[in-house]
Amino acid sequence: MSSAASLNRSAALASIAVALLLVGLKVWAVFSTGSTAMLGSLADTALDLVASLATLAGVWVAAQPDDENHRFGHGKAEALAAMFQVVLISISALSLAFRAVDQWIAGARPEAAEGGIIVSGIAMLATVALLAWQRYVIRKTKSLAISTDHVHYQSDILLNLAVIAALALDQYAGIAGADTFFGLAIAIWLGWGAWGASQQAIEQLMDHEWPEERRKAFLEAVARHPEIKGLHDLRTRTSGNRDFVQFHLAINGDMTVRQAHVIMDEVEAILNQEFPGVEILIHPDPEGHIDPTDLSSQDLLPKV
Repeated sequence: MSSAASLNRSAALASIAVALLLVGLKVWAVFSTGSTAMLGSLADTALDLVASLATLAGVWVAAQPDDENHRFGHGKAEALAAMFQVVLISISALSLAFRAVDQWIAGARPEAAEGGIIVSGIAMLATVALLAWQRYVIRKTKSLAISTDHVHYQSDILLNLAVIAALALDQYAGIAGADTFFGLAIAIWLGWGAWGASQQAIEQLMDHEWPEERRKAFLEAVARHPEIKGLHDLRTRTSGNRDFVQFHLAINGDMTVRQAHVIMDEVEAILNQEFPGVEILIHPDPEGHIDPTDLSSQDLLPKV
């Protein structure tokens, strides 16, 4: 867990460093070009900086150990950080859309395209390096906050390409309105990205069940134990980089408590091999027992 926390912090600090570099470059480029598309890129990067700070706070809180007030850990801090980022992206998209429309009505056009194109090229190179490190960290830690931050910077590649296209078409091809068009396109892209990034965070905050494929794999792992007669009331959820599962297992009702406990330990050992780090809670039931108040009492165990 400490290794994962260190990796998450390193990815968050890397994104902050890249954002600081790009904000400085893009402030200069906006004043040099007057481009709406470049202004949109600056707004996005400035919010990326704030979002990256929120990501750092989220992964730091999520890495804190369980305490008396948070017995299931602090994993949802990552989902809260992700939702904060989504709000910032949405504000950025709306502001940029209004700015683009205002520029179109005023008939304003960008100037000094060369500087803006160079800045966008530098931004793309820095972003590619950051994305490579984030992908490595995500593979190791499965961090939701870093994954959401990764979505931002993935969109930055296309965003900077759009800025280059807008400046080149307006300045060199003489196509009036290209800058405004790409500014609106970037706003729409940011809004779509915010919608997509919000879904996983909402699922964690609402304790959404695991994907069906993973639930099926989990059930198949349980079914390999020869003493298990059935399984029902399976409940799963994810909180940050931690997973929680609870379920009822049907076993031979003539077993002693000690024998049943040994079976539960063996099932946990099987599951820990294929689903490491998952916190498991098992309730043993005698075979054939049905709770009339339990709507999930049907046997979910696959036949093996």
